[in-house]
Amino acid sequence: MAGIVLLLACLVQVVCAQKAQVYSPDTERLMYVSEEYNHALQPLSKIAIGRSTIALESHAWVKARPRVLGTNGSDVDWVTVSFRRTTPNVSDWIAVFSPADFNSTACPEGLTIYDFPKLCTAPIKYKYATDSTRYLKRGHGLLSFRLINQREDFVFALFTGDVYNPVLVGISNKVAFQHPKAPLYPRLAIGNTWNEMSVTWTSGYGIDDAMPIVQWGPEWKDDQFISPAGTLTYGRDDMCGPPAKTVGWRSPGFTHTAFLKELWPNTKYSYKIGHKLPNGSFIWGRKQHFKATPYPGQDSLQQIIVVGDTGKAEKDGSNEYENYQPGSLNTTDRISEDLDNIDIVFHVGDLSYSNGYISQWDQYNEMYQPITARVPVMVASGNHERDYPGTGSFYENPDSGGECGIPAQTNYFVPGKDSSKFWYAVDYGLFHFCVINTELDWREGSRQYEFIENCLASVDRQRQPWLIFIGHRVLGYSSSASYGTEGSFDEPMGREALQKLWQKYRVDVAFWGHVHSYERSYPTLENVVVSNEKSLYSGTFNATIHVVIGGGGSHLSEYSSLSTAWSAYKDVDFGFGKLSASNHSSLLFEYKKSRDGQVYDRFWIIRHPVDVLGCDSINYFCPEKTLAN
Repeated sequence: MAGIVLLLACLVQVVCAQKAQVYSPDTERLMYVSEEYNHALQPLSKIAIGRSTIALESHAWVKARPRVLGTNGSDVDWVTVSFRRTTPNVSDWIAVFSPADFNSTACPEGLTIYDFPKLCTAPIKYKYATDSTRYLKRGHGLLSFRLINQREDFVFALFTGDVYNPVLVGISNKVAFQHPKAPLYPRLAIGNTWNEMSVTWTSGYGIDDAMPIVQWGPEWKDDQFISPAGTLTYGRDDMCGPPAKTVGWRSPGFTHTAFLKELWPNTKYSYKIGHKLPNGSFIWGRKQHFKATPYPGQDSLQQIIVVGDTGKAEKDGSNEYENYQPGSLNTTDRISEDLDNIDIVFHVGDLSYSNGYISQWDQYNEMYQPITARVPVMVASGNHERDYPGTGSFYENPDSGGECGIPAQTNYFVPGKDSSKFWYAVDYGLFHFCVINTELDWREGSRQYEFIENCLASVDRQRQPWLIFIGHRVLGYSSSASYGTEGSFDEPMGREALQKLWQKYRVDVAFWGHVHSYERSYPTLENVVVSNEKSLYSGTFNATIHVVIGGGGSHLSEYSSLSTAWSAYKDVDFGFGKLSASNHSSLLFEYKKSRDGQVYDRFWIIRHPVDVLGCDSINYFCPEKTLAN
């Protein structure tokens, strides 16, 4: 019998081949658990849409109000859902579908992942009916859902049979935003040059519907510039596999990107995203502000956030299966509260954890909007953005849920000729950043290795003294339990390929994610600690400090029980990092916890250009001394 259950589950869960099945009799809920990360699942993947049946009950009803959302111009609104069933059950749940027409008649032609699909799309979020405390006693419940503008209408559905055997018993009226196509969720990023800012946003307007533009200019100037924007989108056929290509598919709308050029260093600008309609009228987003980047090498206070593996959580409590991503709201709140003291954010990868459920990208962008609308956010590609078998990713696993990097590269601009590669260089004042893609080959002889060396070699350390390396998977040092079992305490072949470049070009700090916790190493070369100083590193460069900063929101990772001499500080908690520099000789790093924004670890680097350019006994790339010198 157990074998039959497993077979049926595999037939309806299109990603079953990559998951191990666990049935919990205590909760009577079926869970699909990743063999590598047994908690890192997109909550919507628990719903066995292919097993759903429709059995509408005459005495079951669902009502949603208000019917029109965002009447005050907001892109967020709360909906009160009341529902009733004469035979309430602990397995009942309420799902939000968008678009509202979600039954089999809306299935695209040729979608044959199930023999007899009753439903062919996953909801965008859900809650259990028992979240309404009196539901089981009275058969009547009341729940509140927070909806964001996602360009389509919404409907609420009452299911029984839990998420693994769903039976549709009631459907609500439709609700919709007053302006569903409005320009939303602005996302700033440094453009292709240091004095250029890109602005990306999402709307319901295609290239034939309206002209995307940005109105912008210095805050002190009345005259405003108008910059045109390009428009991109992607379709179901662009996805690499399920669930992105099947039950997780939802139209992403249209993504627009404009470039604001020839900005004055450190100048404050205002901007509005918008569209010019065919009738000559305009629809605008809210007025926003940003500060232009400093001139490369400029002495001024520059404050930089580094965070990773955030994911998204729901402010209304929905979708939190297995308490997934509990820290992401705290992380975004702490960063948002301190934006007056933040100039730019670097995200080291694993952004939304949509894992093939495309609706989640809108929700992630809305959650991060307070940050992305005000400061540039530069992102790296993680396994949950890129990896899928047979698509050229270095790791042949299905972690992207069939997205294979396309939603990430469409939603977030990165500089460079080929955004799909997701490796690039960024200049920010006193800093030079080399951002790599650990999901593509980085080994010697690869195109990315060539980029890495060029990026590290191209910086003028007398002008930009601080050289920072960023990637997702740990190619440096990590004491995590998963890396500990492999015995290398990093990704296989990681340090072997790159540490000679870090040493040759004197990389000050390397940041990594993937491991969902915080750890900082001493300056370390070839597993040898070259400085036992705890918090102050001064004088001649001797080795790179490695920082794992993957505690941005997703489930936390434990450390290995093995002792690692190079580990200076560990913390299993949600948090993020902050780099601060105001001159050519002093760099401060602080680790802050998401729960309170307080500093729990810090270190200083005090170093002059001669200390970087000089050689020491540790550095095996120093030229041999001769009588001539």
